[in-house]
Amino acid sequence: MTVNAMIDQWYPVGLISRLLPEGRQTLLMGETIRVSRGHDGKAAVVTADGRPLPVTERYGHVWSSLGAPARPLFDIPEAEQPGRRLVDVGVVRVRCSPLRAVENFLDIAHFPFVHTDILGAEPHTEVENYKVEIRDDTDEVWATQVTFYQPQAAKSASGGITTEYMYRVPAPTCSVLYKTCPPRPGEWDVITLFVQPLTEDLCDVWPWMALYDDDTPMTDLIHFQQMIFLQDRSILENQIPRRLPLDPGMETPTRADLTSVAYRRWLKRHDFTYGAQLVAQ
Repeated sequence: MTVNAMIDQWYPVGLISRLLPEGRQTLLMGETIRVSRGHDGKAAVVTADGRPLPVTERYGHVWSSLGAPARPLFDIPEAEQPGRRLVDVGVVRVRCSPLRAVENFLDIAHFPFVHTDILGAEPHTEVENYKVEIRDDTDEVWATQVTFYQPQAAKSASGGITTEYMYRVPAPTCSVLYKTCPPRPGEWDVITLFVQPLTEDLCDVWPWMALYDDDTPMTDLIHFQQMIFLQDRSILENQIPRRLPLDPGMETPTRADLTSVAYRRWLKRHDFTYGAQLVAQ
């Protein structure tokens, strides 16, 4: 097992709203941990042998680490904006690398084929040119100027629109998506993917959203996002190899895969390789 630099990162390990005093047992990078609500009302995370782990509570989730994170959890300013609905989507377990789960979230080209008549539809299959960069000031991967025709871009959408996207990768197993907000065209909806690496080829995915949508029932918002990710799960669990290949010769990217290429380069730069396959087998 390769833990490397990823041991010092923050990871989601549960929903704040579902914390119980007796706690819940789970895995983090192969190690058994227990997540519970302490007597002081705050979240506590300990290993199987009782070692307390660092904890932070943000974006509806409890976050922890097996190591010693050098920085606070990344900031999502939109989470503090008045009027947004903050949506805890829940959790989906996926038999794949945590890095595979993030890369799939960054992939635009699969929309018409996996999320047919929702996030994409034929004949609108071409991925237009967009911009990708690794920003030196924040050390994050960003994809901007992404546009795609979507029959139903969000639960709040009433018809097909050309949706603008921005993707941000602030941590190896987390991604933040900014997309056109149908009720407020001048604003961005925020949809995130927080991934808990249970092992190198098994993960819990915790989607979370910060939306401008005053009308859709909360249950419908949750079900819509769960439906989208469950469509992704069937694809993720059938990818070979299950871990994310970082050797450039193992998979051949296309022009539509610029974000994936930048993400893999960024992972290798930082030795973020828990859940990666480094050489062909």
